[in-house]
Amino acid sequence: MTAQTTRICPVTAGLVDLDAYTALDGAWRVLGIPAPARRALIDAGYTEVVQLAGVSHQSLAKLHGMGPKALSILKKAFVLHGLSNEP
Repeated sequence: MTAQTTRICPVTAGLVDLDAYTALDGAWRVLGIPAPARRALIDAGYTEVVQLAGVSHQSLAKLHGMGPKALSILKKAFVLHGLSNEP
């Protein structure tokens, strides 16, 4: 028999300081990026769309919390800002 591990979401467990993210996620919130993806971007050091110039779609997709909706929104934001996500 194998023991099952129960995963606890750090956000719902109260282990994440959401106020710290709120201070940094304004640009992502305006675009409509879902909260898990906003946190992923901030954790990776990105607080503005222009910082993503040259960051590949694959790299963004690997961020924990980055889902298809967020990637779609970012793709549109790249076009609007005249950015390329090709390194």
